[in-house]
Amino acid sequence: MLRKLVMIVALTLVLGSLLAACAPPKPAPTSDETASAPAATPEPQEKAASDTVLPPMDPPQKVKVAYVPIMKFATMYVAADRGLFEKYGLDVELERVKSGTEAIAFLTNNTVDVGGIAIVTSLWNGWSQGLPLRIIAPGALEPFENSPTKLVVRKDLVDSGKVKDVADLKGMKVALAGGPGSGGEYLLSKALERGDLTIRDVETVKMGNADMPAAFENGSIDAGLLGSPYADQVIDAGHGVAIATDLVPGLMTVAFVGSDNFVNNRKDVAQRFVLALTEAARMMQGDEYLSDENIAAYLKYVNSTEEAIRNGRRVIYDPNMKIPVEGLADVERVHRENGRTEYTEPIDLSQVVDDSFVKKAVELLGPAQ
Repeated sequence: MLRKLVMIVALTLVLGSLLAACAPPKPAPTSDETASAPAATPEPQEKAASDTVLPPMDPPQKVKVAYVPIMKFATMYVAADRGLFEKYGLDVELERVKSGTEAIAFLTNNTVDVGGIAIVTSLWNGWSQGLPLRIIAPGALEPFENSPTKLVVRKDLVDSGKVKDVADLKGMKVALAGGPGSGGEYLLSKALERGDLTIRDVETVKMGNADMPAAFENGSIDAGLLGSPYADQVIDAGHGVAIATDLVPGLMTVAFVGSDNFVNNRKDVAQRFVLALTEAARMMQGDEYLSDENIAAYLKYVNSTEEAIRNGRRVIYDPNMKIPVEGLADVERVHRENGRTEYTEPIDLSQVVDDSFVKKAVELLGPAQ
């Protein structure tokens, strides 16, 4: 009986195998079935490709940049060191220059494509005469609060009651780094406006930031516009008191400026350059600002130390890379009213700024929160 049962089971298994082999192939899933099926997790290479919102240039295109090596251009350092330029088929060469004036000369001659420079009066004068350079992306922005740049007054003048507010500085010696038409003069002008004064109402003294603490201590100046860490040094030593801070919240004083040839004849390349900068800015928000990868990028292009960057005040980069045109208009106004320009009528800023590349980058990436 048992032998018979085993033979029946074996015969059943053989018949089942034969039926399965003869069965028609399973039909391919319909489009609805495919849509409802869970997507496979992409491999890392597939994810990287999906992150590339524009195809890379083929062959890779060379872009030459002249820049002043300061942290306000750190989006470019991150884009260069973390492969963002390369991702979009750009071969970017970064060349240090001593001043924005040097970079402007290269831009004007189309011997470089982009300049990382401060917006100074020589640019405004050039734009008034039709200089075909354009601001294509912002550098870092001034802090919205707790700016390290302050207008400081000698403490003995405050203690005596001689200086109670900015208006009391009329006729006094005020030190600043930078000459006529400089960024320092603009910031001092904004501080003096709080007391209804202009630079003509004070005696300005050109002096490096590093020399100002001694000048406060020996009383050779009455006040000074100081940046970090010198303002805090004077205040902590008991030689000065800050009477004006947060002078220009969110202002852009430096920018990426494109040459005529780059902006008008190499638009696809310029678009990818700005796109890489925008992606870099988004990799520098919050705690990521001090990531090991970003720190390595900063130190490759600026003369600083990891300790100084980690302990210093963070520089602000807008993840949407908006060019603050209103702030630019104010910079132009102040320099013009200070008599530092060769013209007297306001400039049409559409002849200064080309924000089409930034707008397209945000359109492709989506707006950052």
